Amino acid sequence: MTPGGAGVAQRHDQPTGGPAGRTGIGYEPGGAPGARSAVVDGPYGGNDGMYGPDDAPYAPVMASRSGDDGTDRGAAPDIGADLASHMADEVLADYLHQQSADFLRSLRLHRESGSDAEGAGEAARQLRRAARRISATLHTFRPLTEEAWADQLRSELGWLSGTLAREQACAARRERLMAALQRLTGRGPERGDRGDRTGRGDRGKRGDRTTTGSSTGPATPSASSAPSTDPDPDGALSAGAARAGALLDRQLTLARTRAHSAALQALGSSRFHAVADSVAVLASEAPLARTAAELPADEALPPLVEQAHRRLTEAVAALPLSRAGYPYNAAALAADQRQDAPWHQVRMLVRLSRYARELIAPEAGDLLLAEAGRALEWHRDAAEAAAAAAAAARTPRIAPATAYALGVLHADQRHEVEAARFAFGRVWLPRTPDRKS
Repeated sequence: MTPGGAGVAQRHDQPTGGPAGRTGIGYEPGGAPGARSAVVDGPYGGNDGMYGPDDAPYAPVMASRSGDDGTDRGAAPDIGADLASHMADEVLADYLHQQSADFLRSLRLHRESGSDAEGAGEAARQLRRAARRISATLHTFRPLTEEAWADQLRSELGWLSGTLAREQACAARRERLMAALQRLTGRGPERGDRGDRTGRGDRGKRGDRTTTGSSTGPATPSASSAPSTDPDPDGALSAGAARAGALLDRQLTLARTRAHSAALQALGSSRFHAVADSVAVLASEAPLARTAAELPADEALPPLVEQAHRRLTEAVAALPLSRAGYPYNAAALAADQRQDAPWHQVRMLVRLSRYARELIAPEAGDLLLAEAGRALEWHRDAAEAAAAAAAAARTPRIAPATAYALGVLHADQRHEVEAARFAFGRVWLPRTPDRKS
């Protein structure tokens, strides 16, 4: 480690300022500067379910929904009574000590889990939860810390969190896509009829074809042969769903296996041990700037919290919420990574604002931000599931029915993206009467 044990131990073959996990994406208008590598949720985030973040639930405190300009700004953070009687360094250090202790406790549970895959997964989830909070705190309150040290630790926590997140993300994506395939193909018992799907029963009646061909009059199609001339999208979907599911299962299982191997390799590396050493130092001594010890907490911390929330509101203002506020608007059906990027950026900024408010008011949860975060987690999961279906459809030499099923699955997940955007708009914007179409 660096002298005094206050820095991140660095391998000689690792460059300074390593990967920062999933970084902010600088889209043009309304971008939110300063969000880069702020929340270290890796390339897939830390979502254990389909719709909710893997954080501790917030207390049911309803936030104010409307601002002067009609845009929902959320509630002002409730500053605890004890905040005014403490200095900024005391509040920051106490929070960082708590999250670092949670990190080390989760690491110990992960090592003790052994062959218990469920226990190891839960420990890894808690490990990433603590890492995200440490990283977000070091980002939001960066002016009150030793900036070089904070930037380095945040970068390393991003690498660790992203590496540990990939295995769980692959498993969750596989489960989501398999459930969607089952839902899409389970609408009626007629879909399981192989004769209806292939038409072999009608084509196998050789006598009917002979009679029709030898008739002296004009050929009249029989009732049994008429359906074979019409497209049967339901039958095509059922025919390709099984193969599409097998293809997705094979690809995502392979990706999960590789992610598991990468996580094991990372946890045994010297780079990881350097991160753990730095977090252990943080658990007892937080390297903060001198100004943090000279300023009262109620003067130094709330302006930085408000700055984080202002970045969030500016990023939300750049979203097409006016169109997303209409159901079935079809704005999200085009799989364009550029149109998803601003929404992913807002998701990270929502986390930043939540964690910042959590530090100054740990007893008061923000229900609006919690609901908005769940909607954006849903959006992220659906967008990545759609991308996985599209990638599987590009597999060479697959059957047309398989490609068709994957296309339907991709469209279904893009509809989920659209629904998540609508849900976010309903949470963020003031309640208004339903619009007439």
